[in-house]
Amino acid sequence: MIKNYFKIALRNLRRHKAYALINVLGLALGITCAILIFTLVKYHLSFDTFHSKADRIYRVTTELHQEEITYDHSVPQPLGKAIRDDHTFAEKVGRVCSFDDRLIAIPSSNDNLIFQEEIAYVEPEFFDIFDFPLLQGDKNTALAEPNTAIITEKLAKKYFGNQDPVDQTIRIDNKWDYRITGILRDLPVNTDRRQEIYVSYSNLKDQWEWLASDESWSALSGSMHCFVLLKPNVEAAHVDKIFPELSEKYYNERDAKIFRFKLQHISDIHFNPDLGGYVAKKNLWVLSLIGFFLIITACANFINLATAQALGRSKEIGVRKVLGGHRKQLFWQFMAETALITILALILAFTLAQLALPSVNQLFHTQLQINLFQDVYLLAFLPVLLLVVVLLSGAYPSLILAGFKPVVALRGKITQKNVGGFSLRKGLVVAQFAISQLLIIGAIVIANQLRYSSQADLGFQKDAIVMFPVPERDKSKISTLNSEVSGLAGVEKVAFCSDAPASQGWASVTVQFDSRTENENFDISVKAGDDRYVPMFGLQVIAGRNLSPSDTVREFLLNETAIAKFGVHSPEDVLGKKMRIGLNNSEGVVVGVVKDFHNKSFHETIDPICITSSNGWYRNFAVKINPASLQPTLTAIEKSWKEVFPDRVFEYHFLDEQIARFYELDNMILRLVQVFAGIAIIIGCLGLYGLISFMAAQKTKEIGVRKVLGANTFSVVWLFGREFTSLLLVAFVIAAPLAWWVMNRWLENFIYKIDIGADVFMMSIAITFMIALIAVGYKSIKAALANPVGSLRSE
Repeated sequence: MIKNYFKIALRNLRRHKAYALINVLGLALGITCAILIFTLVKYHLSFDTFHSKADRIYRVTTELHQEEITYDHSVPQPLGKAIRDDHTFAEKVGRVCSFDDRLIAIPSSNDNLIFQEEIAYVEPEFFDIFDFPLLQGDKNTALAEPNTAIITEKLAKKYFGNQDPVDQTIRIDNKWDYRITGILRDLPVNTDRRQEIYVSYSNLKDQWEWLASDESWSALSGSMHCFVLLKPNVEAAHVDKIFPELSEKYYNERDAKIFRFKLQHISDIHFNPDLGGYVAKKNLWVLSLIGFFLIITACANFINLATAQALGRSKEIGVRKVLGGHRKQLFWQFMAETALITILALILAFTLAQLALPSVNQLFHTQLQINLFQDVYLLAFLPVLLLVVVLLSGAYPSLILAGFKPVVALRGKITQKNVGGFSLRKGLVVAQFAISQLLIIGAIVIANQLRYSSQADLGFQKDAIVMFPVPERDKSKISTLNSEVSGLAGVEKVAFCSDAPASQGWASVTVQFDSRTENENFDISVKAGDDRYVPMFGLQVIAGRNLSPSDTVREFLLNETAIAKFGVHSPEDVLGKKMRIGLNNSEGVVVGVVKDFHNKSFHETIDPICITSSNGWYRNFAVKINPASLQPTLTAIEKSWKEVFPDRVFEYHFLDEQIARFYELDNMILRLVQVFAGIAIIIGCLGLYGLISFMAAQKTKEIGVRKVLGANTFSVVWLFGREFTSLLLVAFVIAAPLAWWVMNRWLENFIYKIDIGADVFMMSIAITFMIALIAVGYKSIKAALANPVGSLRSE
């Protein structure tokens, strides 16, 4: 019986090729999105779930209770030792401190190979907490001695080829040699720990003596993490209640109220943006919801076309019933047709998903794979998806078709009312285009906000400025680089600095202003730069003067937000006041005030900022280049740079590109919404095209009569157009307020944002009408231009 169902179904699909093709394409697009979204969501939900003790692994985080409560995923370096020494709730405590872009050299190589890698100073207990197994070496002793290192098997192959890497030497930053004592299995893609070189924690003092000190309780560096493995049956809430005791023991009374610590479960690390997480879980659920909407849109398209085609199959159904066919048999016959179409769509969708996967990986910086027979979750998801689509798409049309009365069907008296009426298809078209317009409005709003973020006045200049990381703080080398690059043709300005006015990495420290005896109840962001920093970035001095040339901290510039935080009403009133900041208790005099500039993305408020000079803090060499000679100037700078730093990797980045990375996630969302809006529109337009084809066939004689009676082409085209114009307007009325609410919620993520004006909605409805017109125009005009003599003879 089942074989017969599918044989007849295949025969019908061959007879109605256009109907089958439209449905297969529509469903395939929706299912493709569902497969990709499922794969992406599953990938993110799998992060760090492979650790055998994951239920007991926590990261210690910091809450700073100052003027506002702020959150930091890092902790003071001595905290890990204090937890280990003072309390017994942790089975293991592992501290890890990571640094980007460290220079790695291989002393034994004759090729003078150099690499840039991320490294981590780590305690041996780290490998008891996490399941990162060693292929060679003993995890308990590999990093127990100073100047020892563990590297991944990938790096071992990269550095030493087929040689045994154990007991080989790597040199970090051309200063420190480390003996390799273990080889780590290559890291899985679904972990947030991406360092591939781990070195002995006892050597942290070589990299950053101040941070490594057991007295640095006030130091918070984003590179310092502390993980704990709780003992069985120890609750995180209980530990959180113990942490205030640590604060009271190691801080003075005031700071003990500021520094609070909490546990963060490993499962939350990837999904908590407030603590450095990659993506919020709510974004994954929104993504899943969009995928569900696209499936609904594709199914609605199928129902629309199936019920529209029902009139043409009424006599077939009548004959089947007269010959003894039961309603149940007819129902399953039509469900078999739906299943066949869905299976074809699933095969096409799987192919499309494989083709789209490289683009998805590039967009999200992921390493997704679709392996049907190796992924048990995907293997379970696809049959469920197939079943859901078949039921959503086929159940209603099958019930309608199987319910035709044979006498009425054989007489050709089946009308729109018998197949659910045109009102059903109207409702489905409205639902489809409401979803499409919701996505279109979303794409327009996101694009406008990102355009505003990139074009708004940031309070400083960013065009044609190139940032060159300075690998060494050697004063003579910096002076040589400065003199050589300053004299190059095409170089307009130069300055040494810690970072640009807006950057993703910044230092916030305690501050003590004027004659006040205590630190302020807020931290201040420090920008280190020489006397050319202000003119380089076009910062506007509104009171006082610029910094004088100096190698050490002597003078400060403040921004307007800082003086407001100090409670000073006039910029002139802060001039000449003394100020002390937390970096080594550096003291100086305020000599000027600069106009506020955006030091972070538009997601965040402007911080209180001070600018000061200190050679030891300069990490970047900023160069403003004449755009007309950009490439030759960069080549000349590279030559000069390599003369000063011959054993270092030359690299640079444009400041405007660095600032654009603030909105990397927002740009991902924009591209996703644009793609989904396009797919929803395509699916909807396939349905519109199918319905117009059906209407044209049904109204053949009516059109002929109208033309004989003098109707022109436009009036005949309008016969089709007015039906869908009203539907698109109804869809807009439904989508517009919902889109306004959703996008206003999204804009709440920005402190500085656009207003959603009427132009957004007008653009959305115009785009929808234009696309719908293209979809229905050809068939409508063809029907309107048909010879009425032929249509009137068709009876």
